[in-house]
Amino acid sequence: MHYSPREVADKTGFSLDTLRYYEKIGLLVSIARSSGGRRVFTEDDVAWLGILQCLRETGMPIADMLRYAQLARDGDHTMAERLRLLEDHDRAVEARIAELRAKQIHVRQKIEWYRSR
Repeated sequence: MHYSPREVADKTGFSLDTLRYYEKIGLLVSIARSSGGRRVFTEDDVAWLGILQCLRETGMPIADMLRYAQLARDGDHTMAERLRLLEDHDRAVEARIAELRAKQIHVRQKIEWYRSR
């Protein structure tokens, strides 16, 4: 199955500008082109974008996403380094969740204060 950039944007939630940017900086590589020069995305491209979307939405910096992408392209011998990168990111996500939970408690206390008035 092949998808146009618009179909991929609709499917993933990424804007067309983001798709172009990701290709420009090297997060997306080897995107096929139609005979008219338009980008044509495969199922594998869409799956890769799903991983990128998860990393982005959980706050991974672009530099780390680029490192992860390069490691993935470099093959299986980079699995240990990819694992470390993802474990580090997971710890950062956990810390952000804990921080948000603490702030949520504060919000809930304020809600209770208003309800008690």
